[in-house]
Amino acid sequence: MNNFSLFIDKIKNIHTLQEAKNTLFEVCASFDKQKIDEALEFSILAHSGQYRKSGEEYVIHPILVASITSFFSDNEDMIIAALLHDVVEDTKYEFKDIFLKFGADVAHLVEGLTKITDIRANSLIPSTKIDEKLAKSALTFRNMLISSIKDIRVLVIKLCDRLHNMLTLEALRPDKQKRIAEETILVYAPIAHRLGISTLKKYLEDLSFMYLLPSEYQKIDNFIKENKEDLTLRLNNFISKVEVLLSKEGISDFEIKGRIKHYYSIYLKMQRKGISIEEVLDLLAIRVIVREKIECYESFGVIHLNFRPLISRFKDYIAIPKENGYQTLHTSVFDETNVIEVQIRTYDMDKNAEFGIAAHWKYKLDTATPNTNWLNNLTFENEKIEDFYELAKNDLFREDIIVYSPKFDTFTLPVGATALDFAYAVHTEVGNKAKAAYVNKEKASLLTTLKNGDIVRIVTDKKEIPRCSWIDALKTSKAKLAAKQLCNHRIKDVENDIALNILKTIFDLDIIKLKAIIKSLYLCSKIHKIVEDNNFLVDVVNKISKRLRDKEKFKYLFKSYKLKEYLFESIKILSNKNINDIEFSFCCHPKRGDEIVGFLENKKVTIHHKLCSTAVDLIKSKSDMVYVEWIQENTISKYLMIVNLQNKKGELAKFVSELAKLDISIDSIELGVNSDFCKVEVEIDEKKLDKISQKLKQTYHIIEFTSLKDAYNGKVK
Repeated sequence: MNNFSLFIDKIKNIHTLQEAKNTLFEVCASFDKQKIDEALEFSILAHSGQYRKSGEEYVIHPILVASITSFFSDNEDMIIAALLHDVVEDTKYEFKDIFLKFGADVAHLVEGLTKITDIRANSLIPSTKIDEKLAKSALTFRNMLISSIKDIRVLVIKLCDRLHNMLTLEALRPDKQKRIAEETILVYAPIAHRLGISTLKKYLEDLSFMYLLPSEYQKIDNFIKENKEDLTLRLNNFISKVEVLLSKEGISDFEIKGRIKHYYSIYLKMQRKGISIEEVLDLLAIRVIVREKIECYESFGVIHLNFRPLISRFKDYIAIPKENGYQTLHTSVFDETNVIEVQIRTYDMDKNAEFGIAAHWKYKLDTATPNTNWLNNLTFENEKIEDFYELAKNDLFREDIIVYSPKFDTFTLPVGATALDFAYAVHTEVGNKAKAAYVNKEKASLLTTLKNGDIVRIVTDKKEIPRCSWIDALKTSKAKLAAKQLCNHRIKDVENDIALNILKTIFDLDIIKLKAIIKSLYLCSKIHKIVEDNNFLVDVVNKISKRLRDKEKFKYLFKSYKLKEYLFESIKILSNKNINDIEFSFCCHPKRGDEIVGFLENKKVTIHHKLCSTAVDLIKSKSDMVYVEWIQENTISKYLMIVNLQNKKGELAKFVSELAKLDISIDSIELGVNSDFCKVEVEIDEKKLDKISQKLKQTYHIIEFTSLKDAYNGKVK
């Protein structure tokens, strides 16, 4: 069966073991029947007595996963591994049983698949600061990738497994459906995209969309069904015109496929542009498939000469393939009142686009091979799981540009990437030592946003240059992680020196003697904490003063090292010295929220950014320093919300739960007796106000949202 959509429709309607076996034998007709039979019988035996939530025999699932896998691979070991993928996890059998019966390669694949499940099942306790689901998804994300790098076949089987799980999701509780759909759209669909397997990606996205946003899905589904006849007529009319034009120009061996865009891509377009489905111009798309590459460009010329193109929509992924190996010409043209997307590719490119990396196992293709280096970039160690999740999500969900080195090596970067991102893409050392950039032979800032086709040259220094304030401006996970690690190392070294300088100033001791005392008090590994924690500073000062008095009682008996608190504008200072004034340095212009340090000279404290080059030089020269910090402002304010809640059971509890998730404290709540209005007085951090307000308005009808600071404050927008 060559049509994947028809095949999946058939899979969805299989509910008996015999039907599942028949399908497997049909799709595996070209394989060694004895080996497939042996694996099938072993799987049936192992899962005997096990049933799914739907009531069906459990073994139907691995049989259908193997059937889907066979659509993407002619590798018998992959099919057998798919049949056995749950055996070790769910039955009495072990890896050694699979190894002895089916060989090392199958055992290796099953081990990779089981590892993914095991790691997820034994997930870490999620941080209280983030949503539990996010942590679990992040753990799945990280460990699935890391365990699968050794053999990408494991990933493909896992994607097929997830597709079948999504096809049978209706048997689960709604909360489980949503959790699995969320994980699918965050983890599995983008991996399918990165591997170039668009058939899997689209199904995973649409199925997830159906469970996550059922009302939005239904609106699109209703529109497409209601207008299907008209849309099909318009599509077929355009296809007929193109067929005539291509034949007239001597292009004879071609195929044209028409389609209505898949639901999730329609929804994303609606969200990005803030429009309704009626306003989406290019719902329709055709694919022109030809024999030779040159015919792609000839066909493109024919279409542009006969239909008015949207120039901004033209992309040539044949000359410059995407990182996942995708090669196609893209354009959009006007046909009467319609805008239609046109994709032009060869038959090999079509197989490559549909099956991605799997196509290179099944066919000898004259196309680009997917680049899987992104997997290596995601194997981060010792990172907070939340941070890894954000970095990995950024790498997987992205649109790409292609830029070049001066030697015309190609580098794929996300849209919005900077010259410094490019430097890190070349090599971590190049990024760490980058001091200047040239874009298209013109000198540019390292934070210059690159465009498709730019030629970039990086000039490096002899030493590493930490740029801690630039991390948020970087776009690639590799650049962000490397810059962060460099800064963390540098900050800790600098903080140790700052701590010593603060203590030296308090005690009027030379650094060598001070270090000896700190070592004797076993404080060496913790001394850097002085810079951020005033309570720890006071504790250390007390310990050192006691040690000094114990060792040289009379010399230090009458000396006081009690720290006095000074408040200047928005700065708090702790010191035992007299301080009359402060000033902010002009060299780095520290602003509220920046990490700062204070240098004492002639009873005046000068405030610098912690990693300002002038400050670093002063720190290294052992200048007198004091503890400084920003005075915390109270940003918590009271607000009145009037919300229209549906008059049904559990709605109030759901609303209160949503407020708790957004870290909103409730002072009072009043529910109307004869109306659906709910009046709530809450406390909200003003810094998060806009984000919270927008989040609530997405779900609830907010009648009023007013600050209670005073009677004259207006409503929150």
